[in-house]
Order: sequence, then C-alpha cells, then structure tokens
Amino acid sequence: MSSPIQVGTVLIDESPLITQLLRFESEPYSGNWRLVKGLTGLSLDRKIRLSGWNFFFMATEVKATIFGALGANKLRNALTRILQKVRGQHFNSLEVTGILEKRFLGLPYAVVSAHPRHVQQSCSLDSPEARRTSQNDCSLG
Repeated sequence: MSSPIQVGTVLIDESPLITQLLRFESEPYSGNWRLVKGLTGLSLDRKIRLSGWNFFFMATEVKATIFGALGANKLRNALTRILQKVRGQHFNSLEVTGILEKRFLGLPYAVVSAHPRHVQQSCSLDSPEARRTSQNDCSLG
C-alpha cells in the first residue's frame, strides 16, 4: 500500500497566519496538522526564507517504532505519536527524516524518525513559552 509519507515529507500545524503567508498546497493529515504537498523540507525552507521568515531545524530527533509490516495505517499511527511529542514542545512543523524497515528474529518492524521544525518571523528561535503563546494567538484567529 502506497503512502504519501516518505523521507523529506513536511507536516505543518495549520495556522491562518502561516497559511496566508506561504500559500502552499496541503491536505489534512491529523487534527490541525497538514501534509505539505509538492515541497520537501529544503524547498519549503527556501520558500519561507524568500518570504522573509525563518524555518528552524531542531537537532533533536524524535522516533516511533512500528511492530509488524510497514503499512500506511501503521505509519500514520507512528507519525501521530511523533506529532504529539512535537506539539508538546510547541513546534509548528515536522520533517520526516527516516523510515527504516528492519527485522528482529524474523519479525518485521520499522523505525520512523523526524525532526521538529518551526516557522517564525524572528531569526532567533523563540522560547517554548513564546512559541506556545504564538500558537494560541494563531489558533484564536
């Protein structure tokens, strides 16, 4: 089964400000998270920087493990767990950086890795409190 999720896929927390600013094609994915279509992390970074904003890449990798054969539903469940962790840190985007299928004692499993990213106007990353406030302001209108 084919999945739109692959290495380089970017998911972004929907906010009216970011949507109006960037005008990229996306589709709903999970809750307020949208799947950016036709742009990888690198190409979205260029687009964001051309608009005068910044797209931060966090060095901390977030992982989730899938037991059994890799399929679209299991991949979605793994990404949902990763998105919950990223949302808890108040980052507004995520880039999938690895989908590695493995076997242990003949049993298949996969490890999905992603890095939090954050879109903001300032050139220095806001504190978690400022990111939380920004998310709340954006979600209110």
